[in-house]
Amino acid sequence: MGYGLTNVLLVALGGALGGMGRFAVSNLLARYLGKAFPWGTLAVNASGAFLAGWLLGSLGIANAPSPVWLFTVAGLLGGYTTVSSFSLQTIELWQGGQQLRASVNVAVTLLLGLAMVTFGWLLSGASLSGASL
Repeated sequence: MGYGLTNVLLVALGGALGGMGRFAVSNLLARYLGKAFPWGTLAVNASGAFLAGWLLGSLGIANAPSPVWLFTVAGLLGGYTTVSSFSLQTIELWQGGQQLRASVNVAVTLLLGLAMVTFGWLLSGASLSGASL
């Protein structure tokens, strides 16, 4: 399966839906939890990591990703999760004199992301022994 128009459209549609989901979740959490810490970005990245791990364990990865993989992981979760917002918010915290919050954001995002992708993988019924994420 190459990079034909159908595959590009699957990724584009998934990315559009994922981006809208990220926007909604981030804004909802900012409204309820405030903007002193990027809770929305942390939540979308953690939940996206969980779903990616679950899908990886459920669908696996083939040499040529399936249309489901392209839509859900490359598109939907690619648009939903965000390294750029995480990076910008961390820099804003740091430059705003909140070095501790910036450092906590980096550490929690990394550790929670790894934990959530592993949890999703395990919840799918896949085993970590002898397999690679």
